Amino acid sequence: MSLSEHVRILGRGPGRSRSLSLEEARDAMRLILTDQAAPEAVGALLMLLRMKGETPDEIAGFAMGARQDLTGRLPVDLDWPSYAAGRTRGLPWFLLSARVVAMAGYKVLLHGWNSHQASHASVRDALPLTGVPIARDLTGAEAALAAQNICYLPLESFAPRLHDLLLLRDTLGLRSCINTVVRVLNPFDAPAGVQGVFHPPYRALQQEASLALGQPALSVIKGGGGEFERNPGKQIEVFGLRSGALWEAPAAPVLDAARRMGDGPTDPGCLAALWSGDWHDAYCEEIVLGTAALALDTLGASDPDRLARQIWTSRLSARAA
Repeated sequence: MSLSEHVRILGRGPGRSRSLSLEEARDAMRLILTDQAAPEAVGALLMLLRMKGETPDEIAGFAMGARQDLTGRLPVDLDWPSYAAGRTRGLPWFLLSARVVAMAGYKVLLHGWNSHQASHASVRDALPLTGVPIARDLTGAEAALAAQNICYLPLESFAPRLHDLLLLRDTLGLRSCINTVVRVLNPFDAPAGVQGVFHPPYRALQQEASLALGQPALSVIKGGGGEFERNPGKQIEVFGLRSGALWEAPAAPVLDAARRMGDGPTDPGCLAALWSGDWHDAYCEEIVLGTAALALDTLGASDPDRLARQIWTSRLSARAA
């Protein structure tokens, strides 16, 4: 089947068009990633899907097809995608949360494409300030995970073709379903994953797509700027998977404070200062701890809130040693 046939399925008009099956979506992604599709057909497919609205099977099928394009393996316990645009968020406190999880003994892989961020909240610019190593290839990622239990791997380093598809936003003028595909991709088959969304309906979409992909454990939240980062002053709804089954639960606020995520400090140096203990802010600390606790819960840790706080306290002792 050529990609034009997939376009025809989606675009035949009212009463005749339909969504792609999981197998058809997987086939479409294989055609795209193996350069068997005309660029005009790729653009048409992505925009028809955007107009229609993607189904979980379409997202899962695209992710399956994309996984076939990947080579190499990494030992990962927690998959942590980071692909938000960052226009409405503050500093990326969730990077410190990921370090807390790594200090608990879990191997955490952050991966993403954030260089398009033009604000003070750029994730890639903040990485050196948070102590999260950046890997340039799978060899570097494996070494960082072995040494520190954590690393950030840029999308273009392990899936350059998917990166090119994301860049089509500049040509098409709109985001496409690829932004959702990379979130559910879980490129190295980690048993647990966390995902953030900006628009609430995508929580269920990513949850159900991950179910179709056979993901055992997952937590998806509407987070700061679309990242997996919880607001401690609000109750949030967590969509996900536990033991490979659909699961949902509320998370109560831990602070009596109504504050937007982007209303905090804007100096990226605050990230390093908060971790080192040279600067204190109760709200920002609760962002870090609440996000880390949700990730630890996804991993099946016992009493994740207590564990997150113990590690947060012990980080200062580790620094002094």
